[in-house]
Order: sequence, then C-alpha cells, then structure tokens
Amino acid sequence: MGEDRDRCCDDNHNQRHPAVAINSRLRFRQSGVIAPFPGRHNTRMQITRAGSQPSAKGPADWFTGTVRIDPLFDAAAPARASAASVTFEPGARTAWHTHPLGQRLIVTAGCGRVQREGGPVEEIRPGDVVSFAPNEKHWHGAAPTTAVTHIAIQEALDGKAVDWMEKVSDQQYGSKPAYPAAV
Repeated sequence: MGEDRDRCCDDNHNQRHPAVAINSRLRFRQSGVIAPFPGRHNTRMQITRAGSQPSAKGPADWFTGTVRIDPLFDAAAPARASAASVTFEPGARTAWHTHPLGQRLIVTAGCGRVQREGGPVEEIRPGDVVSFAPNEKHWHGAAPTTAVTHIAIQEALDGKAVDWMEKVSDQQYGSKPAYPAAV
C-alpha cells in the first residue's frame, strides 16, 4: 500500500496509470480517511503553498519592536478560526489584548515570554502550547535577547478576533520570568 500511496501522489504516474490513482483514492475513502462534508457539495481540498501569501510587518499600534506576520489561513464562513505564524525579534512584543473566543499559541522556534493580566511573566519555548481563555487580557513576544516564532490561532465572534489595548511597558516586559519546573 505504501508504494500505491507514493504513486498516488505522483501526477505523472497517475496520468499514465489512472486506475492506480482511482483505486488508491477509493481505498482511502473506504477506510474512512477521506470523508465527505455532510450537507456540502463540490467542497474541495485547498492547499495554500508556503510563501504564496505575503508577509506583513506588525503594525506599530499593536506591537513594540520588529514583528513579521505570515498568514496561514483566514476564517471563511461558516468557519471562525484563523491562524498566522508570527515572528518576534528580540525584545519585540504585542500590546495588551483580548480575544472574544480565546487564543492558542504553538511555539515553533526560539524563546519567548507571555503574561496574562495579574499573572507572572512566563517563558515559552518550542513545543509549548499556550491557551488564553476568552476575553483574558494578555500579551506575548520574544525574550530580550532571543527571537521567537509561534503559530497564533483564534476565532472571530461577529467578525472580530481581537481587541487591542495599551502597550506593554518596558517595566512589565522586563519583569523576571517565571521558569517552568524541570521535567
């Protein structure tokens, strides 16, 4: 089956041997791996290729320092979720903000900091997943000497995914982070 799966991904092979591609897709469909969306007709898988969407600079009203935002996907109705890969250069950070339906960060590279209102500044590293509750006031960004990249996922409520607030002060940002306990 592995050989058929590899061949199924080879467009030239599928054009020369259409039965292999059809049989492979049929096996996957019968196994439940490919299932139609109930009530949707003509729904097609979409692949957004890496680098096909332009990067954007984080706006100065919402960020301190140099921030690059690489969109991953937007919410297309009826979906509400959107995501971006966000890279913060050393010392860069968001302003305080909330998300009406919460937010998840998946740290993919570097070393960063997060803080929720009333809580300590905490260090984050690759593999960490940070979850903020709906309307929880927070900020996130890079460590003072190390960049960080994370995937940010949030949902929109009535078309709005974030409420931006005041900037994080240098004193708030510079607080000594709480380090996670050794595992």
